Amino acid sequence: MRTIKGPAIFLAQFAGDEAPFNSLEAIADWSAELGYQGIQIPSWDSRLIDLELAAESQDYCDELRGMLAERDLEITELSTHLQGQLVAVHPAYDEMFDAFAAPEVQGDPVKRQRWAVEQMQLAAQASSRLGLSGHASFPGALAWPYFYPWPQRPAGLVETAFDELARRWLPILNAFDEAGVDIGFEIHPGEDLHDGVTFEMFLERVNEHPRCNILYDPSHLILQQLDYLGFLDCYRERIKLVHIKDAEFNPTAKQGVYGGYQSWIERAGRFRSLGDGQVDFSGIFSRLAANDFPGWAVLEWECCLKHPEDGAREGAEFIRRHIIRVTEHAFDDFAAAGADEAANRRMMGIEHD
Repeated sequence: MRTIKGPAIFLAQFAGDEAPFNSLEAIADWSAELGYQGIQIPSWDSRLIDLELAAESQDYCDELRGMLAERDLEITELSTHLQGQLVAVHPAYDEMFDAFAAPEVQGDPVKRQRWAVEQMQLAAQASSRLGLSGHASFPGALAWPYFYPWPQRPAGLVETAFDELARRWLPILNAFDEAGVDIGFEIHPGEDLHDGVTFEMFLERVNEHPRCNILYDPSHLILQQLDYLGFLDCYRERIKLVHIKDAEFNPTAKQGVYGGYQSWIERAGRFRSLGDGQVDFSGIFSRLAANDFPGWAVLEWECCLKHPEDGAREGAEFIRRHIIRVTEHAFDDFAAAGADEAANRRMMGIEHD
């Protein structure tokens, strides 16, 4: 067992055009003052990182790490949630996702997809130069519009979608393998990998690739009414990253998992700041410790009620309070009998041949 690292914070929901959220140095100062020890950086935000330069320049990466070390901070992972989404986009979502891409490729799905793959390859190189072992991303989706089987899906439709998804991701996974970095795909509604079954469908098609792993976020599982604690045990070998994010699910006579097209504040399932929802974090941190989780406890703040700065401030202490410093010896070592093999055999009445 090992003690999980943290607290850390995902910066995507906090970056902005006003200080202290408009530069890496300023947001690092803010994070450190709140008590965070790590930051997860959204690689698409040029205010925080130049991804292309990070992929090419070791000096630039060393400068970033040095600046953060002066503030007692580390980079936990880079994130390519937006670029990863664009690796696979169903035509129904072309216009909605187009803004995720660079302006020069918007409006052209072929160029946009090629750009997304290039971004992923840059992220692999940048992660390696930064000395990171994990990376956070979305896989995208081709089958998602057909998740509910009405009208009846044509035979082979889902299989074709997952075959194509795997075909697109295999070269990227290989690039991350060459870089020595795991991809943690966030299991998330709207992605083709939205639960354990769909992750396994994808994993099989990428030939059980060692770099194909999971970013575990319990909020997306509780809103689907999955066993989010059991999930940790089922996929303990593949869970390489975690987002510590709270949520609640309060079904009514009028709506349930699908939410009735309501805004986040009106949905039966909604995200909450840490400690304000229903997620059993004592159970989660216990399993992470027992399962020898190797990574960071990273706050992802999303809440339809609370101010983000309050959520960030409270989140640092919440995570620190829940991290389990694992024991180095068994609690009953004081009563150890110190028996040897011969004594063990005598105790069980086993005679030597």
